[in-house]
Amino acid sequence: MEIIPVTSNINLFTPVQLGRYTLPNRMVMSPMTRLRAIDNIPNSLMATYYTQRATAGLIVTECTMVSPLSLGYMNCPGIYSAQQVDGWRQVTDAVHEKGGRIFLQLWHCGRVSHPSLLGGQLPVAPSALAASGQLHTPVGKVAMETPRALETHEIPEIVEQFRKGAENALTAGFDGVELHGAFGYLIDQFLQDYTNKRTDKYGGSIENRARFLLEVVEAVASVWGANRVGIKLSPSNTFYGMGDSNPQETFGYAINALNRFGLAYLHLMEPNEGDLATRDVMNPVTPYFRKIYKGTLIANGGYDHAKGDSILANGDADLVSFGKLFIANPDLPKRFELDASLNEPDVKTFYAPDEKGYTDYPFLELQPGGLLQ
Repeated sequence: MEIIPVTSNINLFTPVQLGRYTLPNRMVMSPMTRLRAIDNIPNSLMATYYTQRATAGLIVTECTMVSPLSLGYMNCPGIYSAQQVDGWRQVTDAVHEKGGRIFLQLWHCGRVSHPSLLGGQLPVAPSALAASGQLHTPVGKVAMETPRALETHEIPEIVEQFRKGAENALTAGFDGVELHGAFGYLIDQFLQDYTNKRTDKYGGSIENRARFLLEVVEAVASVWGANRVGIKLSPSNTFYGMGDSNPQETFGYAINALNRFGLAYLHLMEPNEGDLATRDVMNPVTPYFRKIYKGTLIANGGYDHAKGDSILANGDADLVSFGKLFIANPDLPKRFELDASLNEPDVKTFYAPDEKGYTDYPFLELQPGGLLQ
């Protein structure tokens, strides 16, 4: 006998409670690296970019450094200096003036860096294992070098950098923060056993490998309250040579441990085409961990209007985040609402230094009465 899945009337335009905030829709602007922060300081161009997209139910900013040695790309913003806090304040003020809500994504690259980005110092990581791939640096495009394994006594210092970054984000006027625990950066490097070969209390067992993640969550929640903190994880990501021998078990443990905090949300990435081509990875991710995580869940990766409505209706997620669609369509919620055509993203300008491909995508033009022109 065919089993008909239970569906609901929930869709992308159904309001939702996210921690202490009531959002007008369930469309999240996903965090996306854009590299417009000259000298790592947020600026007015960035304020324009985020403000243009303020009709999203929630904006999550691009990954933002918690310390000078957390840098992995040129022109990424930070949140560790007074100038950076002031720069982000103009972003949050502008978004709030338009009625938007914005979380800052806190980030440490770990081994995904290069000495030329770090004043000659080696990147740090759980273990001395180089990431695969190349980076654009001040000395050109280079392969990543073998990082320095962190000493046990150094790890609390990095936890403190996340806590201080969260404190600075509060000063800068954000509505909350998201921890970047995905895509092969430092939190992910500690969690997965391809990159964590430690033998101290931060390595070996799943409990030990998850310790750094949970300590960072606790530190950041001590600043914001857990209901204004989210975390993004990517159980199927293979970029930079990431992987785990048993991702269901590893991420299942970590996600179950997150249940005790009462976070604003868990943000999960589905595998992309590159992950699926690299090896057999978890696919799909979100429905599997929906059975484990008791709180609000955001789905990310390859969603459009129809797919977003579908995963909400069947109950496998509570919100859906969109990346490239928000890059190219600052008024994406309105376009979905009207079933209007979408601008195509220009990949060549994703990481350009100016407004081209950043703040110059056109909005819908409406005639009086709301008809498309």
